[in-house]
Amino acid sequence: MGQGKLFGLILIAAGLVLGLILTAWLGTSLASGSLEMTGFVLGLAVLAVLVLPFLAVGVVLLVRGRAESRDLARVARERRLLSLVQTRGQIAVADAALELNASLDEVKGYIYDLVGKGLFTGYINWNEGTLYARDAAVMRSTKCPNCGGEREVVGKGVVQCRYCGSELFV
Repeated sequence: MGQGKLFGLILIAAGLVLGLILTAWLGTSLASGSLEMTGFVLGLAVLAVLVLPFLAVGVVLLVRGRAESRDLARVARERRLLSLVQTRGQIAVADAALELNASLDEVKGYIYDLVGKGLFTGYINWNEGTLYARDAAVMRSTKCPNCGGEREVVGKGVVQCRYCGSELFV
């Protein structure tokens, strides 16, 4: 569990415990007659001022912690995908999805994210469903590494071969 989630849960628990203690004290004081109704209402207002910041900050930290956990899980999956394709040289996208426990669309998103970050060069043939890792020097040539067709060298990013439809990541 991340620190944000842990601190969020601690603050929420502290706020709830503080709120319960103060509410019980106010209720017993009102029931015993040592506190009038106006004092009880004022006590509830003070209770809200003391407890609500704990709860609000706790909820914010909890939500941020969950988002951070999701982001870290995505980075771990992208790192694993990059390792899979680089160590094997090629991998079927369906196999990558199974190994990552992800959908095909998620794997496609991971691939584009890695290309956008400049961490992956290679190409993908969507008809075959295979992702290939290639050296950057090979990908900068004017020939498609899949079919050998001539292509125009363009800037960094994704280029689609007009002959075989492979997406080239340069």
